[in-house]
Amino acid sequence: MSSRQPSVVSKKDTLEAQQSLPEFTVKGVVLSVLLIVLLTASDAFLGLKVGTTISAAIPAVVLSMGIFRFFGQQNPLEINVVQTAASVAEGIAAGIIFTLPALLILHFWTKFNYLETVGIAALGGILGVLFSIPLRRALLADKTLQFPEGTAVGHVMKAGADQKTSLKPLLAGGGIGALISLFQTGFGILANSYYAWFIRGRLLFGGGIGFSPAVIAAGFICGVNVAISLLVGILIGWVFGIPILSLHYGIPLVGHAADTANQFWLDYVRYIGVGTMLIGGVWTLIVLVQPVTQGIVASFESLKEIRAGRGHLISRTDRDIPIHYMLWGILLLLLLIAAQFFVELNPAVIQISSAMHLTITVMTVVYVLIAGFVFSSVSAYFAGLVGSTNSPGSGLMIAAELIFAFMLLLLLQHQIHFNLEPAKATYMASFVVIVCALVGSGVIMANESVQGLKAGQIIGGTPWKQQLTLVVGVVIAAMVIPLILNLLYNAYGIGGVFPHPGMPKAQMLAAPQAGLMAAVAQGVFSHQLPWNMVLIGMGIAIVCIFIDEFAKRSYGLRLPVLAIGLGIYLPLEASAPIVIGGILSYIAKRSVYYNYRKVKKEHRPRVREGMNNAILLACGLVAGSTLMGVGLAIPFAIRKSADALRIMPAHLESVASLLSTFMVIALCYWIYKTACPVKKYK
Repeated sequence: MSSRQPSVVSKKDTLEAQQSLPEFTVKGVVLSVLLIVLLTASDAFLGLKVGTTISAAIPAVVLSMGIFRFFGQQNPLEINVVQTAASVAEGIAAGIIFTLPALLILHFWTKFNYLETVGIAALGGILGVLFSIPLRRALLADKTLQFPEGTAVGHVMKAGADQKTSLKPLLAGGGIGALISLFQTGFGILANSYYAWFIRGRLLFGGGIGFSPAVIAAGFICGVNVAISLLVGILIGWVFGIPILSLHYGIPLVGHAADTANQFWLDYVRYIGVGTMLIGGVWTLIVLVQPVTQGIVASFESLKEIRAGRGHLISRTDRDIPIHYMLWGILLLLLLIAAQFFVELNPAVIQISSAMHLTITVMTVVYVLIAGFVFSSVSAYFAGLVGSTNSPGSGLMIAAELIFAFMLLLLLQHQIHFNLEPAKATYMASFVVIVCALVGSGVIMANESVQGLKAGQIIGGTPWKQQLTLVVGVVIAAMVIPLILNLLYNAYGIGGVFPHPGMPKAQMLAAPQAGLMAAVAQGVFSHQLPWNMVLIGMGIAIVCIFIDEFAKRSYGLRLPVLAIGLGIYLPLEASAPIVIGGILSYIAKRSVYYNYRKVKKEHRPRVREGMNNAILLACGLVAGSTLMGVGLAIPFAIRKSADALRIMPAHLESVASLLSTFMVIALCYWIYKTACPVKKYK
């Protein structure tokens, strides 16, 4: 890592600290609110469908530059505030969708309760922003941290301040993505997925693929490393795992071969994925012990420097929210968190004393403070190391959940026999999920905060104004996320739970991380996890860790264990398109690299521009497709059917699959040609 360019930005790359341009404007605030709402909905849909979210900052920057162009000269600091606000969308969406759907899966909730969801998202998100304040200086000064998305956003804003930036790739991708999603999810003319499974004696084998443009584009953005890891997970869980399991356990009579394969996934394969992701999350923490410790020490050293009375000497571009405001803010949040958890935990349900009720509440608040800061530090470090999109936020949440669940189990094991009282086990598992939803919202918001502050550092933004924008943005996103989740739940169903009978399983939102959270929390208290499958997954993870470490040290290659576990856990229609997109990204980058070396130096910026346009196109596909999915949820929820707009008869499903195959080929060709345009550079 140290061989890369340092992340510290020179003065010539930024606006001078003495320059004072308006950062908060009416048009900027209006656009920020609109983008927060739209991108929260987009990331919520994508995250529930495939278990990953996409950074909202780059499309927000390009869109705001195009819109502000109509108001005269662009102000880069105004655009910086908009991208900062937009980054909240991914943070809050990910923190909530990775956790709270577990309460539906555990049948603790029958819908997303508005006030509780708002409280969890707002309190956790703001806590994460405040935790990131002392981390900013230490992490942005670390020359080994590159902050991929923050650096990209900063340079896009810098370029946009000097020249016109084309909106065509973003808008074209958005339009085509929305149109494909309408024909796919709405009209049924294009198929969502295709499966081919076969039974020969006691052997069940086959495979499948998904045709979602948003997921293919997400794979293109994530890159080949994630794609290869997911492919390894697919091979382990689906290509080899299900045939081996069918030979061992026999084939149940549950309908067609595809239904039988899905039953094997529900009963066995996904728990192998659980075990793999568990060890992957623990290993991630072990690897990061040293850098996290260094980050925490550096953070407190910067706090001492500020409190020593040298705050007035700090320039505009290095001024955070005052430290005493941060500390008072954290104290106020902890009091509100204590009140919410005191009300949330009903002592009558689990039959504990008032003293124990108070003890659990205090222990929970202390855990939120300590674990929240430690895991937020880890997450913020990941922002610089691999970027927001590739940060294993869900792995950190799982680790936080495991620790807290075992703490409660040790505290209550002599008062409650959870293995004999499943209702109490489910109740405490649900309480653990709620606590970790709050911690998780803070963990991911710390990641987003530091990434946005890196972009601001490049353009010459004011940190305290960005931090204030993040706090306000968290409140706005928290107010809309439960409305979006209830809309999606009523339209598609989430995590195998459906609000109405007869809803199509093919369009269900899998919510893989939430399913894992539910399985882990309930497994700790009730001992009902199929531990043999979990142990197999753990063994797979250990082998993959050795391979990953060997590949990293010998060849500089990575095989992320968490991504392998996700490939085992996800349904094929969600994971296979990511692999397609990731491989396409590799092919496009190789072609761009080849063209870059061939052309003259004066034409090389135009070659690089092709890949940038392809990324914008992919961002547009994700945004357009997912926003159309959210829009279609409205008629689906009203009609209480995901087939409300369907015009393709069910018996022509094979035709729809064939059309989708051609669509995917055309889409991949379009993305590739955008990245590598056929031009002669002389």
